[in-house]
Amino acid sequence: MIVGVSVGEVRPGYELWRPNREKAESVTTKFVLVVLLLATSAIAVIITFTGFSLMSGGSGMAIICLIFGLLYAFFAFLVARWNRGILPVAAALSMILAIFCAVGANSWFARDKAGFEDGLLPVTLIGLLVVILGLLQIVLIAAALYGFNQEWHVEEERPIGAGEDYGAGAPPENGAPQPA
Repeated sequence: MIVGVSVGEVRPGYELWRPNREKAESVTTKFVLVVLLLATSAIAVIITFTGFSLMSGGSGMAIICLIFGLLYAFFAFLVARWNRGILPVAAALSMILAIFCAVGANSWFARDKAGFEDGLLPVTLIGLLVVILGLLQIVLIAAALYGFNQEWHVEEERPIGAGEDYGAGAPPENGAPQPA
């Protein structure tokens, strides 16, 4: 143990380095997750506003759908800042949202008859958006769990200014082979 350095502090002359965040695979996963979370947010908000008058019949589902939309926008912000701790939460809420979509999609298609009110969009289009949202949740669950396993949180200390030439696999400075 190093004397004089507290937990969370970096020794003088060193910097924190997060090697797993520099990998192309991690950057791509983060981008895909942000896009999926923003798509979920956008579709949930569209469903809420176009079908609000039809959903607000005492069930409160319109408010729940709006809350999901806002939460997923917040989750996208957190993932964009490399917060991997939100990924299991997003996966869990995506499972709940997928169940809501699976249960509720049929009711939108059942409203496509004479005598029922229309929302701002045709109810069959809202139903299609609900089905798409449910399928999107399955993809989001898989991507979130994949991203969680990429160890975005791993931190290492390295000398300041060492950059890319630091760590395992770096060529020796003098060109001589390193002993095994």
